[in-house]
Amino acid sequence: MAPKVRTLEAIEAEIAETKAALKDVHGTQTEVYARIVGYYRAVRNWNKGKRDEFDSRKMFVYDGKTACEASETVTTTENKAETVSAHTIAMPVQNESALHYEFFMRRTCPNCPPVKNYMAGITMDGVQIDVDTEEGLQEAAAKGVFAAPTVIFYDAHNTEIGRAHNVEELSAILEPVAEAV
Repeated sequence: MAPKVRTLEAIEAEIAETKAALKDVHGTQTEVYARIVGYYRAVRNWNKGKRDEFDSRKMFVYDGKTACEASETVTTTENKAETVSAHTIAMPVQNESALHYEFFMRRTCPNCPPVKNYMAGITMDGVQIDVDTEEGLQEAAAKGVFAAPTVIFYDAHNTEIGRAHNVEELSAILEPVAEAV
């Protein structure tokens, strides 16, 4: 049996047909599930507020380092978009006078007074920013602050090195620094 002979025109027509079919390829919609209020649910079914919160989340990847090793890595990076949670990163021991903070608070916040009282006993330079004012709200938005109270710690180079939202998180961050000094 002789092999089938194809002409150049037939091959080019087949290529053109394949290219046209590739231009019309459509995938299927991917269903994304995420945890909301204790259970997993399809993100497309969330209300607008929860959906906006989900879109603004930052994902972190655990690289297997200890908290101290991770904090050193974060403080040496130039990427200011990386934020650090008080639950995962301890502040590195530095010259305490070089550290400073910004305390984002509201006058009507029931959780702000304990944090304010705790920070009053800290010998570190810092400022209080009232997010009830237009300027304070803009500053909070620029730094990705979504809740009051929030305390952001900075090193001598103005690089963010930690965030805390309550007295327990503040203690976890500041006690290692106080012990080292």
